[in-house]
Amino acid sequence: MTQENIVIRGARVHNLKDVDVTIPRDQLVVLTGLSGSGKSSLAFDTIYAEGQRRYVESLSAYARQFLGQMDKPDVDSIDGLSPAISIDQKTTSKNPRSTVGTVTEIYDYLRLLYARVGRAYCPEHGIEISSQTVQQMTDHVLELPERSRIQVLAPMVSGRKGEHVKLLEEIRKQGFVRVRIDGEVMDLSDEIQLEKNKKHSIEVVVDRIVVKEGIDTRLTDSMETALQLAAGKVIVDVIDGEEMLFSQNLACPECGFSMDELSPRMFSFNSPFGACPTCDGLGSRMEVDPQLIIPNWSKSLNDGAIEAWQGRSSTYYPQLLESACRYYEIDMGVPIQDLPKKQLDILLKGTGERIPFRYDSDMGVREVNIRFEGVLKNLERRFRETGSDAVREQIEGYMSKKACPTCKGARLRIETLSVLVGGKTIAYVTSLSIQEAMDFFDSLELTEKELTIGRQILKEINGRLGFLINVGLNYLTLNRAAGTLSGGEAQRIRLATQIGSKLMGVLYILDEPSIGLHQRDNSRLIQTLEQMRDLGNTLIVVEHDEDTMMAANYIIDVGPGAGTHGGEIIASGTPEEVMELEHSLTGEYLSGRKFIPLPVERREPNGNWIEIKGAKENNLRNVNAKIPLGVFTCVTGVSGSGKSTLINEILLKSLSRELHRAKAVPGVHQEITGLSYLDKVIAIDQSPIGRTPRSNPATYTSLFDDVRDVFAATQEAKVRGYKKGRFSFNVKGGRCEACRGDGIIKIEMHFLPDVYVPCEECKGKRYNRDTLEVRYKGKNISDVLDMRVEEACEFFKNIPRIQRKVQTLYDVGLGYVKLGQPATTLSGGEAQRVKLASELYKRSNGRTLYVLDEPTTGLHVDDISRLLKVLQRLVENGDSVLVIEHNLDVIKTADYLIDLGPEGGTGGGTIVAAGTPEEVVEIEASYTGQYLKPVLVRDRERMETYYDELSAQVSG
Repeated sequence: MTQENIVIRGARVHNLKDVDVTIPRDQLVVLTGLSGSGKSSLAFDTIYAEGQRRYVESLSAYARQFLGQMDKPDVDSIDGLSPAISIDQKTTSKNPRSTVGTVTEIYDYLRLLYARVGRAYCPEHGIEISSQTVQQMTDHVLELPERSRIQVLAPMVSGRKGEHVKLLEEIRKQGFVRVRIDGEVMDLSDEIQLEKNKKHSIEVVVDRIVVKEGIDTRLTDSMETALQLAAGKVIVDVIDGEEMLFSQNLACPECGFSMDELSPRMFSFNSPFGACPTCDGLGSRMEVDPQLIIPNWSKSLNDGAIEAWQGRSSTYYPQLLESACRYYEIDMGVPIQDLPKKQLDILLKGTGERIPFRYDSDMGVREVNIRFEGVLKNLERRFRETGSDAVREQIEGYMSKKACPTCKGARLRIETLSVLVGGKTIAYVTSLSIQEAMDFFDSLELTEKELTIGRQILKEINGRLGFLINVGLNYLTLNRAAGTLSGGEAQRIRLATQIGSKLMGVLYILDEPSIGLHQRDNSRLIQTLEQMRDLGNTLIVVEHDEDTMMAANYIIDVGPGAGTHGGEIIASGTPEEVMELEHSLTGEYLSGRKFIPLPVERREPNGNWIEIKGAKENNLRNVNAKIPLGVFTCVTGVSGSGKSTLINEILLKSLSRELHRAKAVPGVHQEITGLSYLDKVIAIDQSPIGRTPRSNPATYTSLFDDVRDVFAATQEAKVRGYKKGRFSFNVKGGRCEACRGDGIIKIEMHFLPDVYVPCEECKGKRYNRDTLEVRYKGKNISDVLDMRVEEACEFFKNIPRIQRKVQTLYDVGLGYVKLGQPATTLSGGEAQRVKLASELYKRSNGRTLYVLDEPTTGLHVDDISRLLKVLQRLVENGDSVLVIEHNLDVIKTADYLIDLGPEGGTGGGTIVAAGTPEEVVEIEASYTGQYLKPVLVRDRERMETYYDELSAQVSG
């Protein structure tokens, strides 16, 4: 039994209600159910946690202290458990040095390929670098000005750790008297002690010479000695000048440009041997941005156009600006966009000359001469020199990332970028998309010798590229920063890595791998999952996608509701078996007995449009997009087609900057018209509503402020003199000081996981005894925080301002969530719905644009139905909703579609179709239209059947 199945008995983690479940091994199993029903609690917090715990327990106590150990889940027993690997939606490293290439290890193989078969070229003359003879080296040195003093050095060690005692002793025995260590010349007769764990460079001083006639023989002999010592390399150090590196292996015969022997570290932007020295391998630098210091170019200097020099705590900079304008005769009343370029350059870049500066001081008006450096240089200098974190943070708000002027964003040294394979640099290859890189290596022509050397390397590169294409990531570029990937993209990258490992007998647990994937690419992802299963692995996939569920061998439906209403196994079996069960919500939707209906009619735009003109950011190809207001608009297209760039990078940043004075630099575009039709823009994403347990739905929606007002207004509170602040757990006074209002205390357990225990003083209630004695309708403030939203609806029904906020939380499907539930325990979908609720109760003036990026992430189709009702309600209030989405249930209910494509990456970036869903499905070039068409046909038939049955019941 336990060999064929994973058997779980008595699982009680979070909201699971003593669950017993049997999961078949070596099968593709889908766990589904409403958001908050307990799917993740079963998959990750029970099955995966126990698998990890058992593995860590098998290690020694010494090893365990270096590993984060997971708590033992609250479960009676789990049998038949394999080693478990979790592939979830946690985004990859936020380190700016981490890229798609480094995460997938493709870049490591690229570095090896370039080091072994790359050909070095002179960056100036473009000819292949060849070895230099001693005579050529000597002639180059003799071209130095006469009387130049030089040192001939033999580089023995370059950037290697160690004390190098034996090497120094060997050099001493050979009769040399001086060495240069880490740039400092030392006498070998002295005792030299080097730090063992520090990298060192050691060069033998072979000779010291003054350049003049008659030194040819001596110089040649010294060069030969150095070359023999340093395996074909020599450094000529010109005193008070530059160093020259010569090599018998790689050097330009025209100009003498030379480089070290090619090695993998030369191609690493994380190594000082390969990284561009200007940007240290980051490819970009933070620079003061004129667009941020002058957010509104239609303002004049008198109106505060240069925001960075507005007087907040002093009038120093406004007075300096006035003095500069007086001296250079610049009109402060003219809009800054109308100033002559020469005058604008003076203000921004300065002149360096001294100008009279009049300013108010304690001693009255004073005038001094001051060097005018300009706004940009002033901010850059202060950012570099200040010791104040506050000043640095303030100036950072006026800075943006700019491509490095030296490497142009390539991250590498010029020497490294002079090495080519197939006529291309390593930076060029990493700038290609996964698909383009695959095509490049497929057509790569190498000599027989190069092919022999690189065959195994190319096999690894092509294999990894193929895996990434199979999971629908063909549009990503290899140099894409890992921190910019979505949760779904990061998860599929790790999935591709696991395919490459070809492990057997492993339990893989995945969290919605279809997120961010267009229906067109879904089949390839499912094939990948089936391929992993067929290797002999068990896959447990938490998923709501219909295609994935129908392809599964087994479905487990958790429910029936969410939170305290969930935590039970409602149905389990093959997709066909689950579809037959009427008590399974998932089965109802899979069978078509329940479905999200099409709207009776599409809304017409209110006549106002936002138009984005000339969008060219990333892969957008001079796009002009018109977005109607007053309707529900959906932006669609295959992954990587440019949806997020158009909406998030260009439109949202432009709106935030224009309407809310946000310090954001929009993507490249000509202009956006129609902004005057909006008063505000609200972006609602799935990021947490707070990073600490102190944040919760009650505090985020400002509901808790009203609740504290109610408690402060009670007779008991008035008698005791308690104000509103007394009922806050974030400030001293009413909170429990033993736990500082947390309700729990963390105890560090060395090599065991940290233990959280309820505070002994307040028993987890967060408040001191006196505060808890104040009651409203028999409940104290802690009791209210512990209420579920559905309970609070009834409890506060007579207080309209509270009831309205609680009701919106209930309307978005969060009736099971507690008012004081810590933000850290909410899922992404729950956090998003809390944000929606916080907007719903506000009064609308019809001039708000709501922007949502894939709001269906983590939502069951029944949750999506509820979400759509909320979004439609926003539109009915007169506002506009703009959604980026792949889910066909959302797309089919939209009033207007904008479909980008046709492909992802460089194959996308154009608008393929725009119009109502009915209009888009008629356009052959639209992939979205192709997959939407059968859905519209199917749902029209379903609705006709539904209305026929309804009329039959009425007439009967």
